[in-house]
Amino acid sequence: QVQLVESGGGLVQAGGSLRLSCAVSGSIFSINHMAWYRQAPGKQRELVALITRAGNTNYADSVKGRFTISRDNAKNTVDLQMNSLKPEDTAVYYCNAASYMAFWGKGTLVTVSS
Repeated sequence: QVQLVESGGGLVQAGGSLRLSCAVSGSIFSINHMAWYRQAPGKQRELVALITRAGNTNYADSVKGRFTISRDNAKNTVDLQMNSLKPEDTAVYYCNAASYMAFWGKGTLVTVSS
């Protein structure tokens, strides 16, 4: 089992920044890659950013150049630095771990006001 707990969400004005953090515990050795997803009201959950065990990253086109995913193996955390936020970034952000199955956190709400 893998447990994921997100933190760092909140309300921010357009153009501002937020940093999300995901605390990872449990069978960490079984994790292949970590990711952040988001789900806006009335929309499907979508991949925002992914980081592999080797440290390779991948981003949705909509966040490239604005968001950065990183991992701290010593602290067992995966962070998402979000800059130049836009109202369309408003969503619940979920941490995801890909292991023998997919594990999800409960999510943290990010609201960007115009």
